Amino acid sequence: MTDFGGLPEEFTNEHSAGIAILPVPYDGTSTWIKGSDKGPDAIMEASSNMELYDIETGTEVYRRGIFTAPAITERSSPEKMVGTVAERVRHFLDKGKFPVVIGGEHSVSIGSIQAFASHYPQLSVLQLDAHSDLRNEYEGSANNHACVMARAKEIASIVQVGIRATDSGELPAMDMERVFFAHQIHGSDKWMDQAVGLLADNVYITIDLDVFDPAIMPSTGTPEPGGMGWYQCLGLIEKVIAARRVVGFDVVELCPSESNKAPDFMAAKLIYRILSMKFSKYEPA
Repeated sequence: MTDFGGLPEEFTNEHSAGIAILPVPYDGTSTWIKGSDKGPDAIMEASSNMELYDIETGTEVYRRGIFTAPAITERSSPEKMVGTVAERVRHFLDKGKFPVVIGGEHSVSIGSIQAFASHYPQLSVLQLDAHSDLRNEYEGSANNHACVMARAKEIASIVQVGIRATDSGELPAMDMERVFFAHQIHGSDKWMDQAVGLLADNVYITIDLDVFDPAIMPSTGTPEPGGMGWYQCLGLIEKVIAARRVVGFDVVELCPSESNKAPDFMAAKLIYRILSMKFSKYEPA
């Protein structure tokens, strides 16, 4: 697997780098379009073709060092995969790194959220997603991709943004004051301050790429129509970074297509843009 960004060796050293990328190519519980296990490789390949100067922040965040860890290959069960991810993320947190998890399907986020919740007792999880993912169990596992936010809700406060698909059985688990449905936020940014105000001081962001409209992000397992645009999504994240302490994030559910590399590049650019905002003048003191 190519290192994220295709960086010179001096910026990829595990010990000196401030940022740790953890690829988790797992696709064990997805229920429609398979292929998210190929997402991390596609993102790494695309990232080596990015310009490393970020225009909007005027920074080159790679100079902080970005270490790409060996990919997690545990596939025997979602439970073992989740445990392995939690262990590896805790390792990077203990070393003072800023971890970024790259999926794989959304279930990989469960272990990451568990690690952050144990490290930061007062934690909010901001979910950017087309689906509510609040099933308590699905297809025999509580660590299914459809259960991510049910597990997160057990250990952190949550705010859900971009939701436009749910099962009626999930409605009792939804706190409607903390859900910003896609049809409610379309074409407006007025809701963003309200969403930020619901977050605790420490925030973990989990980004299922199907939060974006399939016109710009068709390469997902379940491409729901009516999603967010690039600048609206980044505008929200910028506000969160300016007002709260973003302690880590993940980007999941890229199902790459050989015939369309643009979504791969978009996912890589999204990661780099968030890192650029996090470690720039936008970051609060």
